[in-house]
Amino acid sequence: MKITVNRHSTDFVGEYCYTHARAAVTPSGFGVMTAQPLRLSGSDVFYGMKMKKSYDFGKSWTELEPCENLKRVSLGDGIEMAMADATPTYHRATDKIILIGVGTYYQNDNHLKKPRGYRTVYSVYNPECGDFGPLRELELPPALSEEYFSCYNGCGQSFELESGELLIPVIHYSEAAASSPWSSCFCSAVIRASFDGELLHFEEIGPPLTCDTPRGLYEPSVTELSGEYYLCMRNDLTGYVARGDGLRFSEPVPLLFDDGESVGNYNTQQHWIRGGGKLYIVYTRRGANNDHVFRHRAPLFIAELDTDTLRVKRSTERIAVPERGARLGNFGCTELSESLSLVVVSEWMQTTPPDECNWRRCMEYGSDNSIFVTEIEF
Repeated sequence: MKITVNRHSTDFVGEYCYTHARAAVTPSGFGVMTAQPLRLSGSDVFYGMKMKKSYDFGKSWTELEPCENLKRVSLGDGIEMAMADATPTYHRATDKIILIGVGTYYQNDNHLKKPRGYRTVYSVYNPECGDFGPLRELELPPALSEEYFSCYNGCGQSFELESGELLIPVIHYSEAAASSPWSSCFCSAVIRASFDGELLHFEEIGPPLTCDTPRGLYEPSVTELSGEYYLCMRNDLTGYVARGDGLRFSEPVPLLFDDGESVGNYNTQQHWIRGGGKLYIVYTRRGANNDHVFRHRAPLFIAELDTDTLRVKRSTERIAVPERGARLGNFGCTELSESLSLVVVSEWMQTTPPDECNWRRCMEYGSDNSIFVTEIEF
């Protein structure tokens, strides 16, 4: 495995930083990277999407520019909706790039206090105008509206089937769970959806997966290797993985090294990369001289997953993106070919409590809200 780390500067000056940098690249070499500003004085207060473009398979990128259709939308009474936690996905069957995420709600620039059901939202890139199209919602059948009060894709890696249908991993929970999120156990599941080039259509949803540790299992990502499907999920105490047929999965197991020791990933997402006929997982963990980083969310590691035991091969672990004081836990993985993938992430300039909004503490270690695009060659 050859790892080449490329760093791209942003216009960071404090007050806001860019987060959720992720990318999709087409077979022609054209790529779109999305990211969005976050207010450093708040908690997950996001603004309209911006994007970079590449014309050489992600080796170079244009400057960030606004996505005109993906700005915050006013709903009245000081309430606004913004797309967040978004991941761009290249859809081979239609040669389209779909940006999939969640609609988040704010009132007077802070999160709504009254629980409101979250839904998966998406936007399709239009090469003719060079921008993403209107924001749309992946609609659920009315019969599911009560049980799935919230049902959305958040930071989740989707997978395209040979049929052109998409497996979209989602988090879902009831209205009661939404009113007490820190003590509830959320569920992860996978939606099978069709895509006609413009609209996503719900087809079915798989059985829920959860655990009895608050906040359950969430931020799932799905992939496939040799006819088997794999799901990785976030939990407050440890990462989890499961194997299945794409919709139905085995009992989730904690993310462990092959010697039985916990990997040390917690309260942070993981994502997949396939290369050289093997399956790799990208993650963060404790124990990397990184106690100064919020939830130990840097550096980003990559290691091979043993698909028989669902354990991480410790001897294969490498650093994919270095730690420079800022968290890197909200990232994306993009496969360009069997032999080349990208890990894309921006430095999130909030730090450990207290004084978690003091971005200068991150800068003491060298971070400056740079966006990293790491090439992984197999």
